[in-house]
Amino acid sequence: KAEAVAMELRDCAFPLLRDIMVTSDAKEAFTDVDYVIFVGAFPRLKGMERKDLIEKNAQIFSSQGKILDEVAKKSVKVLVVGNPANTNCLILKQYCPDIPSENFSALTRLDQNRAKGIIAKTTGVNVTKVNDVIIWGNHSKTQYPDVNHGFVVKDGKQVPIRELVNDDKFLND
Repeated sequence: KAEAVAMELRDCAFPLLRDIMVTSDAKEAFTDVDYVIFVGAFPRLKGMERKDLIEKNAQIFSSQGKILDEVAKKSVKVLVVGNPANTNCLILKQYCPDIPSENFSALTRLDQNRAKGIIAKTTGVNVTKVNDVIIWGNHSKTQYPDVNHGFVVKDGKQVPIRELVNDDKFLND
């Protein structure tokens, strides 16, 4: 499957793509890299408690972090996508003490896009007109979409989301 993904990437002819290495050896994969994207994580199985999911992912991200810290460039930029992305990113960072904290980022973009889409639909604008919506927390029941600093461009004017929606119950629930 990984070879098929590599073939698809080559077929895209991305001008910035220089090389693709397909390997299951983390040490080989991470040696002297500039960027790492952790797209996967252990999935939450039916009946699995959240703490069990975090324990499984902690095993994965702690072992990967140790290797990353050992062989990657200290300037490496790291992006964690696998949910719970924020927790997995924090675990990974804990095992990479030689890589600066600011080089780690978690991607909760899907959740941010959903929040922007809901605001766009509610306010009757294209999603490109919704700005500065923030997502706090992991992809879970404790996640908090924050519109307090957000605005919508409507009729050429920047209008705060809370003012335009004018429904705190909707925005807070």
